[in-house]
Amino acid sequence: MPLMFTTRAWRSPRRLGYRAIYNSKNTGCNEAATKSKRFISCKKGRVLDGDLRNQREITKQDTTPIAVVVPGLTSDSSSAYLKHLAYNTAKSGWNVVISNHRGLGGVSVTSDRFYNAGWTEDIRVVIRYLQQEYPLAPLFAIGTSIGANILVKYLGEEGEKTPLRGAVAICSPWDLLIGDRFICRTLKQKLYDRALTIGLQGYAQLHEPQYTRLADWEGIKKSRSIRDFDNHATCHVGKFETVDTYYRKSSSTQYVGNVAVPLLCISALDDPLCTKEAIPWEECWANKNIVLATTNHGGHLAFFEGLTASSLWWVRATNEFLGALSCSRHMHVQKIQESRSSESGKQEEPSINQGPYLNTAEDGLVAAVKYEQNTNITAPSSEEATQLLNQTGPQCEDNVTKTSFNKLCRQRKGSIWLVGYIGVVTGFPLVGMLINYLLRKKQRPTTSTNL
Repeated sequence: MPLMFTTRAWRSPRRLGYRAIYNSKNTGCNEAATKSKRFISCKKGRVLDGDLRNQREITKQDTTPIAVVVPGLTSDSSSAYLKHLAYNTAKSGWNVVISNHRGLGGVSVTSDRFYNAGWTEDIRVVIRYLQQEYPLAPLFAIGTSIGANILVKYLGEEGEKTPLRGAVAICSPWDLLIGDRFICRTLKQKLYDRALTIGLQGYAQLHEPQYTRLADWEGIKKSRSIRDFDNHATCHVGKFETVDTYYRKSSSTQYVGNVAVPLLCISALDDPLCTKEAIPWEECWANKNIVLATTNHGGHLAFFEGLTASSLWWVRATNEFLGALSCSRHMHVQKIQESRSSESGKQEEPSINQGPYLNTAEDGLVAAVKYEQNTNITAPSSEEATQLLNQTGPQCEDNVTKTSFNKLCRQRKGSIWLVGYIGVVTGFPLVGMLINYLLRKKQRPTTSTNL
């Protein structure tokens, strides 16, 4: 039974261009409102680091959902946009774990292995650790940028074996080989390429002893692009024959078809780093578990909204999606129904009308909507239904619907302010031109008199 359908278009609330500047002030992040506990898992010389942000101390019997966040390139739990994501998700009652890439977050590397765009072993260890420590808590995951590529690749590698109940991928590069060609096309892309390369060089300097021994340190210092850095560093450390080989093996596109849990993918068509040409449209369309949402504007991890750009739309959409998933009893019986359907020998009907599906509201929110229709799918037993109701709670879906309705009602009031804002912004240059014209006209008689 398909859990959701795929849409190829999703409107962003406003045009946001390529700006992607974050700080704790304009993202409304109050870090003091959440607690942070760091855990380190050591195995075969590996040191993994994660920040657990929650509203209270959790126990082994806690059933509060946990969201695991996989950061982007050279980002960690100190990045402003991740603080904003963690704060808003924790404020919704979730526990949030930011799985820092090895060598970041202030933790030293104790082995000869560094992370790369296709390295999924670290997130696999973190998820396994959380499953063992908190066996009753549902696990979800959120990946951003390169972290989204890593997350989708992990989901494809694990298939139905993953303990995750659902995931969200934000601004994934999808196909690294296409992305490498794209980022070298224009001057604008080259500026981004150079900026990211400087960040990678800074990461390498933090671990100079290891990179000096394992890679071409002189080549790293002289790198002018991401491809140069991957040629002199990533290929040496990761044992890849060529840079193109590394990009092909690390791209998540080839793993999309094997994703077996609900996955929301958000991408902006004007993303200056991750081109729309790399989006696997057909593969996502063919997988019943994937929702592919694209916006005309939004930039890379931007999607700012509000007059002061104090919030990120993708954070709000992510929390709405995961909230709907955690409340859906269908999510918990999906694999049971699939196994019974396969045992009976009946072919599954590829129809989105078998529900539940996602409804995209006008304000950009997503909510689970039931489609009342009789199907031939075997219903779970009374004991299973009772257990699922105890897990999800009877009021959960009503709360999601009420929340979406209330936010939709507030949209009309917000639209008035937005129209006023647009009027001021567009009218200000005209007022300036008029004042300038009047001043020049006033100065002309004075000049003639002086002559």
